[in-house]
Amino acid sequence: MSLKTTSRATSRATARLRLTVLVAAPVLVFSAACGGGDDGAGARSHGIAEVSAAAPSSPPAKSDSGTGAARTAGKSAFYDAQLAYVRCMRAKGGYPEFPDPRLSGHLDWAKINVIGSQPGRNEGIKGGKDRACVPELLAASAATPKIDQQKAYESMLAHAKCMRDNGVSRFTNPTMSGGNAVPGGDPTPGTPSIDQRSPAYLGAEKACASKLLEGLDGMQ
Repeated sequence: MSLKTTSRATSRATARLRLTVLVAAPVLVFSAACGGGDDGAGARSHGIAEVSAAAPSSPPAKSDSGTGAARTAGKSAFYDAQLAYVRCMRAKGGYPEFPDPRLSGHLDWAKINVIGSQPGRNEGIKGGKDRACVPELLAASAATPKIDQQKAYESMLAHAKCMRDNGVSRFTNPTMSGGNAVPGGDPTPGTPSIDQRSPAYLGAEKACASKLLEGLDGMQ
């Protein structure tokens, strides 16, 4: 379903991963991301991020307060899983400065992109170097609260249109597949045709950031 002065260099192939996971099944997200390398198109692969799987469902609550408690527990589980991933990235993944997740549990991609855009630092920005933190990444993906896929699609569609209106003419629309929103972006992610480090792209990205719902930043 963010970056000021540093470019979010990222390969869209990598971008299919997105860690905080908001749109596809976690295993699919991971497989897609593994296809990207440190090609300078980097951190926006974001993803690893964010393609979401519903958290395990809890038994129906018998009261309003019970329902609230169940929701709070779900959010806490997501945050805890993301924090475990972040700690792994710092201790074993090769990124000691990897930022804390937001209070919502979603990763702070503005800060992560700054790290990933540094020379030689995009490889491993998702899952850690040598994939040391992939188990934690998948656990965070599985704990991601379920989102409304139609709203995710509409948000990404508005973002894609905004990117084109702001000069990135090749930016493609998201699609719906099997009930899931699939991000748009570079039409040829395997061999990127959009220069995500160009002033035009960075300007459009900044202008259109507000179009994406929280957790979708970095998805496309």
